[in-house]
Amino acid sequence: MGKIVWSVNFTLDGVVQDPTGEEGFRHGGWFGQFGGKDLDEWAKALFAEALGTEALLLGRRSYEYFVARGWASRSGEWADRLNSLPKYIVSSTLEEPKWSNSTVLKGEAVREVSKLKQERDGDMVVYGSYQLGRMLMEHDLVDELRLMVFPVVLGTGERFFGETGDKKPMRLINARTVGDSLVLLAYELVRDA
Repeated sequence: MGKIVWSVNFTLDGVVQDPTGEEGFRHGGWFGQFGGKDLDEWAKALFAEALGTEALLLGRRSYEYFVARGWASRSGEWADRLNSLPKYIVSSTLEEPKWSNSTVLKGEAVREVSKLKQERDGDMVVYGSYQLGRMLMEHDLVDELRLMVFPVVLGTGERFFGETGDKKPMRLINARTVGDSLVLLAYELVRDA
């Protein structure tokens, strides 16, 4: 059985909205405020995560984000790894994916992801994909959260966690500084707590 890992970048106050500044959010672009050692080490951490992953699980908008940034045609170790991985896109509207090794999961999302989790082994990483991630959390399909915290407070914007039907107990399994300013936190979800 596979393990679903939701991997997210967010601000200290939990904002995930418009990290690159392309969506028009007035506080957008917070990701790009960090550079040098921080982003070099961030890239190393995400590359290591990609090496330990057996598949990607993406919502349609996150899938389109990767495709629009040319990941399908990039080269280099990180791009080669992402391009070689099986990619599962949860979407009712995407017809023909353009990224190699991509499969669209068109049925009822919870059922399709549950089935995929039973059929696959190893980690399946969800990058971003907030609507998908929240739905998976609500249905207890996420096994681990990997949270890269950027040290900025925006005060407003779409937050990582939305409302849940019940509390979600977690156990810290790793915490480390990335670069000079970022923190990577890993939590496993505790079942039947």
